[in-house]
Amino acid sequence: MRAYLNDFMVKWQYTDEDREFLLDAYDKIEANSEAKAEFERILKVYEDNINCDQYKEILVPAQNAGYLANVHKYTSGLLIYMCMSKHLKKLYEEKGISDQIFYDSMLDLRFKLEECKAVRGYIGAFVAWWFPGFFNLTRFALGRLQFEVVKFEHNYDKNGITLTPDSKVVNVHIPRTGTPMDKESCDAAYAQAREFFKDEVGENLHFICHSWLLYPEHENILPKHTNVYRFFSEYDVFESAENEGEDLWRLFDTEDRNPNRLPTNTSLRRNYVEHMKKGGKVGWGLGVKP
Repeated sequence: MRAYLNDFMVKWQYTDEDREFLLDAYDKIEANSEAKAEFERILKVYEDNINCDQYKEILVPAQNAGYLANVHKYTSGLLIYMCMSKHLKKLYEEKGISDQIFYDSMLDLRFKLEECKAVRGYIGAFVAWWFPGFFNLTRFALGRLQFEVVKFEHNYDKNGITLTPDSKVVNVHIPRTGTPMDKESCDAAYAQAREFFKDEVGENLHFICHSWLLYPEHENILPKHTNVYRFFSEYDVFESAENEGEDLWRLFDTEDRNPNRLPTNTSLRRNYVEHMKKGGKVGWGLGVKP
C-alpha cells in the first residue's frame, strides 16, 4: 500500500513536502500493530460494502488508529481514503466510468488537504466527512464541478419547471480548485452531467445548488462582471437564510470572522470585508438552475 500511496500522490501532484509527510504518517501507522490492524480492518469493511456508514465504520476508526500511532486525526482520516481509492478505481473500471472522471473526482482529496493546511495548519483533511459521496459512487467530479443525484425535498413551480419533494435532481457542488469558475468550463460540466446522469434522472434533468455562493445579498456584494456573480445569477434562489459566517473560511482561509482581521488580497475578499464592515450579513441560498 505504501508504494500505491506514493504513486497516487505523484499522479495527483501533491507537493513533495506533503507526500513525504503523509508517507511518514503511514509508516507510523504501519509500525504500530494495533493501528495497522485497524487500518486493514477498515479497508476490508469498505471492500465488503461501499454503502457502509463511512463516518462510523471508516472515518472515526481511522482517526482512532491515527491516535494510537501518534498521527493527527486529520492526517489519518485523509490517509484511509487515499488507501480506499485503490479499491474505488476497480469499481470505476467495473462500471465503465472513465479514468478522467476518476482522476477529477480524486483531486478532491488534494483540494481538501490544501484547505486544511490553509485553514487549520495541518496536513490532512478536517472535512473528511465529505468524502463518502465519492467513495460510495454517488458523487462525481465532471470537469470543473461536482454532481450527485438527490431528492429535491421541496415544492417548486416556476420558469416552466415543476418539482416535488420526490423529484430526482442533480445537486451541484463547487470545489475549490484554484482555477477560474468561468462560464465555458461550468457549461461544459453541466453538459457532461446531463449525459452522465440521463439514464438515472432522464432527459428532463434539473440542477440545484445549496451554497454560500447563492446568498441573495450577492446581488449587492459582487461586481456583475465576476465569475462568482455569473454563477450566482444563473440560479433562481427560492430559499435562503442568514447565518453567523460558518462558511467564511471557504473564502478567507481562516475561521476568524472579524472583518477587521480578514485578508483583503483579492477583490472578492475586499468586497466581502467592506460589506461586513458596513453591517452587512452573510448566509446561504438554495436555488434551481432554470
